[in-house]
Amino acid sequence: MKLHQTTGNWRLGLGLSLITVILWGLVPVALAIVLTTLDPYTINWFRFVTAFILLGCYLAKQGNLPKVTQLRAVPIYLFAIAILGLAGNYIFFVMGLQATSPSHAEVLIQLAGVFLSLGGLVIFKERYTRYQWMGVGLLIAGFTGFFYEQLQVLATDSNRYIDGSIMLVIAGLSWAVYALIQKQLLTKLDSTHIMWIIYGACGILFSTVAKPQTLTQLNSIEWIALIFCGLNTLIAYGAFAESLQHWEASRVSAILALAPIFTIGSMGIAAWAAPGLIAPERITPLGLFGAILTIAGSMLISLGKGAELENMG
Repeated sequence: MKLHQTTGNWRLGLGLSLITVILWGLVPVALAIVLTTLDPYTINWFRFVTAFILLGCYLAKQGNLPKVTQLRAVPIYLFAIAILGLAGNYIFFVMGLQATSPSHAEVLIQLAGVFLSLGGLVIFKERYTRYQWMGVGLLIAGFTGFFYEQLQVLATDSNRYIDGSIMLVIAGLSWAVYALIQKQLLTKLDSTHIMWIIYGACGILFSTVAKPQTLTQLNSIEWIALIFCGLNTLIAYGAFAESLQHWEASRVSAILALAPIFTIGSMGIAAWAAPGLIAPERITPLGLFGAILTIAGSMLISLGKGAELENMG
C-alpha cells in the first residue's frame, strides 16, 4: 500500500499547526459555556453541520466538489474508520469536559499525540529513541502529578472526575485512529474533500440523537460560543489536515502539545473578564507543574527521534 509523503514545506506546515493549536486550545472554554444549556450530542451535531455547509459552499464556489470517480478510488472502510474515530473523539471529549474542566480536558487529551506516535510504531514498525523514552517518563510524571492534585482539589466529586478522565482517554485514542487514517486518505483525496465528507457523515450520525429545538434556549453569549465551536471545527481541522500534507505527523503532534497553554491562559482571562460566566479553574502549583511536564513529555516523544538523528549526524 502506498504511504503518504509530505511536500516538505515545513514553514506552511508550522503555520497551519499553530492555527490548529490556538483554536484547539480555546475551544474547551467555549464548549464549557455552551454545555450549561445544550447536551453534547446537539453541540456536536451543530458543529459538524455548520462545518459541512460552509465547506460545501466554499468547494462549490471553487467548482471543486469531489467527483464520484475520486470517491470510488478510496476504500470505504478507511472512510468508515475515520468517521467513527472523529465522531468518537468529539463526543467523548465533550462528555469528559462536562465531567471535569477545560484545562483538565486539554491536558489529558495530550494522550492523543502519544497514541498517534504509538500508532506509528505499530504501523510503520518504528522504535522509540532514548529521547522519546525520556518523553514517556516526563509524560507519566506529569499526568501523575496533575491527576493526583486534581483529585485532591475535586475530592468532593472524585468519581465523576475519574469517569470524565476515562472518557477523555477514549477521546484521545479515537482521535489518534482518525489522524492515522486521515494521513493515509491523503494519498487518494485532497484534504478539503476528505473533511467535507467526514463532516457530513458525522452530522448525519449525530442528527439521530441531537435535539435542535434546544438551540432556542441559548442566550447571546452562548450563541457566540456555539458559532465559534462550529467555525473551530471547520478551520482547526482543515488546518490540521492540510498541515499533514506539508509536514511530518511527529512535528505536527509536537506543536499540538502546546494547546493546554492556551486553554489555561484563556480560562484565567475569562475568569478575570467575565466572573460567573464559567466555573473558575482550581489548579494548584503542583497541578500546573504536572501540566508543564505533560506538555514537555508529549513534545519530546514527538520530536525525540529527530533530535537523536541530529546528534548522530
